[in-house]
Amino acid sequence: MSDTQNLIENRPPSVATLFLERVAKTPDAEAYRYPVPSATGQGPDDWKSLSWEQAAERVYAIAAGLIDLGVRPEERVALASATRVEWILADLGVMCAGGATTTVYPQTNAEESAYILADSESRVLIAEDAAQLAKARERRADLGHLAHVVVIDPTGIEEGAEGDPEGWALSLAELETRGKAYLEKHPEAVKERVEAITPTQLATLIYTSGTTGRPKGVRLPHDNWSYMAKAIAATGLVTGEDVQYLWLPLAHVFGKVLTSGQIEVGHVTAVDGRVDKIIENLPVVQPTYMAAVPRIFEKVYNGVAAKARAGGGAKYKIFQWAAGVAREYAKVSQDNFRRTGTASAPFGLTAKHKVADALVYKKLREAFGGNLRAAVSGSAALAPEIGYFFSGAGIHILEGYGLTESSAASFVNPGEAYRTGTVGKPLPGTEVRIADDGEILLRGPGIMEGYHGLPEKTTEVLEADGWFHTGDIGELSPDGYLRITDRKKDLIKTSGGKYIAPAEVEGQFKAVCPFVSNILVHGADRNFCTALIALDEPAILGWAADNGLGGKSYADVVAAPQTQRLIQGYVDRLNEGLQRWQTIKKFRLLPRDLDIEHGELTPSLKLKRPVVERTYKGLIDEMYAGSRES
Repeated sequence: MSDTQNLIENRPPSVATLFLERVAKTPDAEAYRYPVPSATGQGPDDWKSLSWEQAAERVYAIAAGLIDLGVRPEERVALASATRVEWILADLGVMCAGGATTTVYPQTNAEESAYILADSESRVLIAEDAAQLAKARERRADLGHLAHVVVIDPTGIEEGAEGDPEGWALSLAELETRGKAYLEKHPEAVKERVEAITPTQLATLIYTSGTTGRPKGVRLPHDNWSYMAKAIAATGLVTGEDVQYLWLPLAHVFGKVLTSGQIEVGHVTAVDGRVDKIIENLPVVQPTYMAAVPRIFEKVYNGVAAKARAGGGAKYKIFQWAAGVAREYAKVSQDNFRRTGTASAPFGLTAKHKVADALVYKKLREAFGGNLRAAVSGSAALAPEIGYFFSGAGIHILEGYGLTESSAASFVNPGEAYRTGTVGKPLPGTEVRIADDGEILLRGPGIMEGYHGLPEKTTEVLEADGWFHTGDIGELSPDGYLRITDRKKDLIKTSGGKYIAPAEVEGQFKAVCPFVSNILVHGADRNFCTALIALDEPAILGWAADNGLGGKSYADVVAAPQTQRLIQGYVDRLNEGLQRWQTIKKFRLLPRDLDIEHGELTPSLKLKRPVVERTYKGLIDEMYAGSRES
């Protein structure tokens, strides 16, 4: 048996066990960093640290506090909070109490939050602040199972506490105090709960973000996370010397899996979920790796392009030249690595790359903190041209792939041998096959137990022999690299019988047009394709200021003929590289960007196609008015 097989097959029953082992192994090593507002309230945040032993003291106190509140093994404790260090400590506390965490996005409205709390039969809610507590109060009559609410940041909730039964709402600090008192009387309580955990015991209930319909609760037992921790370590992509910058929503399976890998490997994680602080934090944290969704890389790319454009024609020409060199260099280097095992490029291209590095790439790497070895991208497809740009600039984006139902990380690109445009190879222990219709099927220890309370939905996607139907279409290279082409249900079949993968066309447009924020390609059962396009507000307003539209609102700029002509130029460039039936014949610019608040994007920034198409049905119909199919 190989070391990798041994590592995975002899995994412990739970991440709670792994956590206790990690604390015993490196008690004084730094585990987490987290921001605290500066004493004056002015200037940058201060960053504090927790060692593994300090983290364990808080985790044990939270676990014991939950035991004291009556939480029994497998009972659900909901966690509604943005990404912060307390989220991780609370999640570990729930697992060490033998309970199961139900994750709730903080942006989820009161109605859907109540649905998740009720469907999961959560006994306790750990809420970030007054706003999350208010949602629970609003729907309290529907939440018969909810015995307690624990508030991480209790600022501003005192005045609303009247009418609560004794002990219904308490602060996290109060829960930890109760837990410490409980441990004084029952010092082995937490360790006993951890020792009693079995691999099949429920650890996490994550509700799918629901690009269509009601969210379904995905049941992930302890063994899923224990496997993920060991498999991530077995890839060799991260080491104990790494510093991870973690900002992803921890309610999402992608963020959550990173916490398991970190415990196994033992490196430092800096935690701050405030997206508006990423640019400020990166030079402070100086991470060696981070994970992100494609939208972040697209925004960085658009921002760099906009800054170059604002610097004048010469600077923008230099940026465009450097971007072209980066892409060419990345493609040649990756191709040579595939053939020879060495990432190399011809002398002339290397010389151009060196000049471009001094002018453009070096500053880009400094913006990421200067120490970034690699970034992992997941949750949606990254446009290959954007991936090649960053690769050539020395920011290596390793695309990965997985679903909530597969505990997030089923595939990842293998370090130096990564291939832009693919999601890499399966994690050790995960099997893959492509069905006759092109659907990707997965089997392995990361696959869910099933959907909570929905046996018929479970049997639709999970075969008796363990193969899970992902709903994604893809193809495997002879040496095992997977390329995702689209969601099975998102494939467009035109009235002419041609199949189109809209995500592929959308990704190509994002690489061509530096002003796009979101794009939806439409064409199912139509005789040509159209697009709804939302523009990136800072980028387009910057362009507007230089083109006679300064001072106008976003909606006015988008409606202006000059803007329409600008975007038409990029659509024409896109169409040059497409098959005739894929080309965008007409488009409409949206009066605002798509967002989570209007239900058009999921919290992990995936497009909800049915919602967007319903909202803008009038614009879609307008584009097809007068065509032969009307």
